Amino acid sequence: MITLLAFILAVGGLIVIHEYGHYRVAVACGVKVLRFSIGFGKPLLRWQRHPDATEFVLCALPLGGYVRMLDEREGPVPADQQHLAFNRQRLRNRSLIVVAGPLANLLTAVVLYSAVAWMGQAQSVAQLSSPPAASLAQEAGLRSGQWVQQVAVGEGPAQVVASFGDLRWALTQAALNGHDLRLWVGSSPNATAQEILLPLASLQAREADARLFERIGIEAPWSEPVIGSLVAGGAGDQAGLREGDRVLSVNDSPVRDAQDLRQRIRRVDAGGATVNAPQRWRVERAGVTMTLSVTPEVDNTAVPPRGRIQAYIGAPSQTVWVSHGLWSGLVQGLERTWDVSWMSLQMFGRMLIGEASLKNLSGPLTIADYAGQSASLGLSAYLVFVALVSVSLGVLNLLPLPVLDGGHLMYYLWEAVTGRAVSMAWLERLQRMGVMALLALMSVALFNDVARLLG
Repeated sequence: MITLLAFILAVGGLIVIHEYGHYRVAVACGVKVLRFSIGFGKPLLRWQRHPDATEFVLCALPLGGYVRMLDEREGPVPADQQHLAFNRQRLRNRSLIVVAGPLANLLTAVVLYSAVAWMGQAQSVAQLSSPPAASLAQEAGLRSGQWVQQVAVGEGPAQVVASFGDLRWALTQAALNGHDLRLWVGSSPNATAQEILLPLASLQAREADARLFERIGIEAPWSEPVIGSLVAGGAGDQAGLREGDRVLSVNDSPVRDAQDLRQRIRRVDAGGATVNAPQRWRVERAGVTMTLSVTPEVDNTAVPPRGRIQAYIGAPSQTVWVSHGLWSGLVQGLERTWDVSWMSLQMFGRMLIGEASLKNLSGPLTIADYAGQSASLGLSAYLVFVALVSVSLGVLNLLPLPVLDGGHLMYYLWEAVTGRAVSMAWLERLQRMGVMALLALMSVALFNDVARLLG
């Protein structure tokens, strides 16, 4: 239920904001708005202040909305109202009305990101866990327990890293944009730092998924190698492990942190040859040290196959409270909205030319799933999620597809350059092409949703 409510609140609210942007600017430009609709299909609720005012409607299919304005291209307009028609407006006014919807979503994202910065939130510290063997981090010399103090993309300026979330964001941006990342790391937050280069450009990353961070070698913040909850009857439970056990060594090799322990559990030979080999674990329980024989079981659904003990690994990581003042929080909101918008545009472009995977497209099922997950994590996490969707909605609508706001802006650009509007015949052809393209995108996104759920 929380997933459904979080999804409806996020998507429904952002649709209202988007359409209100169109509506508010249209009214300001002197255009008569006939209907403000949330959703499509059969109207469920209607409200109209008086017969000649705007009709506000809630429809049966709430996945979208529209603002219908007086327009001579859609029907006859009385002579005394022709000055109120959209098509009679100056090019500048028509452009402002069209762009107002996406801008409303982008401004909403700025407000939400800024609000999270002002409120503050507890975030995991930027302390590294053990990098996997052969990963970029391991080859670059990064080690368990090091603190990342600053990062810089390519030859750009260094930026302070306040949390592990900041570090992951920098890794994501650099990897997807094909840039290397410089890190300044020390044995503590204030220790003398060493500069280390992560050659992320060599990854030629196409999507930001768990596999990308495995290849980089920075997956999770440092945490103690403690056993959490166990699945009854699982490999860990059968071996005698109990919640709260601290793992000291595996096969007489000291365990550095929770990530190191996960890697030892997962590690199997090609084809899973070593999965059934018992591991000798030395654990500390209530001050008493004991030795247990633990045999990870194979998970053939993973690619590649990996061992599991069906237990949560790791204690909660150390956290730091990250918050910003009024001005710095607003700057943070503006910068994050710009960064996410630019990265989204780049990703769309790279998908168009085949340099990025279409798996990056997400549909309503994935959005609903993330809505529920973020809502369960608290207000700050949910606001960040809504801000991300708001940016995506704004950027998507600015794409030059005929059925989207960006397509209408392309028509107006043509009109500004040539001095004449796009003909009705061409408008109809382009609209049909736009609908086909949009349906294709929606189909791919829905396919990705189903694949994620089944995978």
